[in-house]
Amino acid sequence: MSYLEKKDPIIFENVTKELKRQQNNLEMIASENFVSEAVLEAQGSVLTNKYAEGYPNKRYYGGCYVVDKVEDIARDRVKELFKAEHANVQPHSGSQANMGAYMTILEHGDTVLGMDLAHGGHLTHGHPLNFSGKSYQFVSYGVSKESETIDYENVRKIAHETKPKLIVAGASAYPREIDFKKFSEIAKEVGAYFMVDMAHIAGLVATDLHMSPVPYADFVTSTTHKTLRGPRGGIILTKEKYAKALDKNVFPGMQGGPLMHVIAAKAVSFYEAMQPEYKTYMKNVVENAHQLAKSLKEKGFRIISDGTDNHMVLIDVKSSFNVTGKEAEHLLDEVGITTNKNMIPFDNEKPFVTSGIRVGTPALTTRGFTPVDMEEIADIFYETLKNKEENNNVEIQQYRVKKLIERYPLYPSFNL
Repeated sequence: MSYLEKKDPIIFENVTKELKRQQNNLEMIASENFVSEAVLEAQGSVLTNKYAEGYPNKRYYGGCYVVDKVEDIARDRVKELFKAEHANVQPHSGSQANMGAYMTILEHGDTVLGMDLAHGGHLTHGHPLNFSGKSYQFVSYGVSKESETIDYENVRKIAHETKPKLIVAGASAYPREIDFKKFSEIAKEVGAYFMVDMAHIAGLVATDLHMSPVPYADFVTSTTHKTLRGPRGGIILTKEKYAKALDKNVFPGMQGGPLMHVIAAKAVSFYEAMQPEYKTYMKNVVENAHQLAKSLKEKGFRIISDGTDNHMVLIDVKSSFNVTGKEAEHLLDEVGITTNKNMIPFDNEKPFVTSGIRVGTPALTTRGFTPVDMEEIADIFYETLKNKEENNNVEIQQYRVKKLIERYPLYPSFNL
C-alpha cells in the first residue's frame, strides 16, 4: 500500500483513475505529453520542501546550497540546448514566462502587436480578458483567408501603421513553420522589441526541425511540458544585456519562491532533450503529424492550411462532416480519443463551440505510435464523426482504440 493510499484514499483513488485514463485513451491534445519516470521522480522529490526566494548564491533563505546547484544546472542546460545567452527557469507557467518578458520592457498601456487568438495565437498575446489585454494595448495580425498562413506583408503593414513597442510571434494553434527572421526584420523597421513564444515548438527548435528564434528575438519564452516533454512550467531566454532586468522582473517583480522540485524536473527534461534519441523522437513526431494530416485529408477532412510543418493538425470538422468542434471533441472522447475543440481562422462559431478541433502527435509518439497507426487513427476519426448517429458504431471504434492502446503500454511498471 502506498503512503498516499494510506493517508488520503480519496485522492489516491482519483490519481489512480487519471493514470488509467491516460493509459487507456489516445492522447491527442497537441499541448500534452507524457514525461519520463525520471522527470516524475524529480518533481515528486524532497526539493518541494525548500524555499529559495532569489537566485543561486543570492537567496533570501539559508540552506540553499544544494538547490542552488540544481537551478544552475537547469539554467546551463537550457542555455546549451537553445544556444541562448541567458535563461530564467523560475516561471511557474508559460503565461508567467510571457508576463515576465512583458514586464521587462513594457509600461502599462504600451502598444503590442500579437497574433489573434482566433487565428492561432494565445490568450497571453492580447486577449481582452487576459492580463495581457488588460495591461497593454494589443493590436492583432492573423492569417490570410486564402492560404490560412501568416501574411508577413500584412504584418509589416499593421506594424508600420500602429508602431508597436513589441511584436510577439508564436502560436498555440498554428500548424506551419514561422519565419522569425521576417518578424525580426519587421520589428527592426518600426523600432520594436521582438519576442517569440515558442511553447508549442520548443522541441522542434531544440532539434533543428524548426527555425530557431533565439538569434532573432530579444526574448524567447516557452513552456516545458509540450514538445519538450518536461514538467508543467515555463522558461525565458534572452540576451545578456537584458538578463538583470529580466531576473528582477521575475523575482521579486512577478513571483515569490521558485518551485525547486519543478526546476529539478525541468533540468532532467533538458538533459533528456540533449540526447540523440530525443532528436529521433522529434523527427517521429513530425512524421506522424504529416501522415495524420495526409490520411485525414484523404478521408475528406478539411485541414487548415492544407497540412502541417510541425506536431499539430488543425481540422475544420464543421465543413467536413457538419459537426461542431464541441460535438467532435465529445464524440471522439466517447471512443477513447482525447482532443480539444478549437477556433479555426474566420470561424463563425462561438469560442466555446468552434468549427474545429486541434490534434497533435507528441504524446502518441512518446508511446511509440508510428505513421501506420496514424492511418488507422484517421479512419477512426472518419468512422466516428461520419457515423455519429449510429449507436453501434461507438463500440466498434472503442474496440479499435483498445487494440491500438494494447500495442503501446504507458507506464507499464507503475503500481499505485
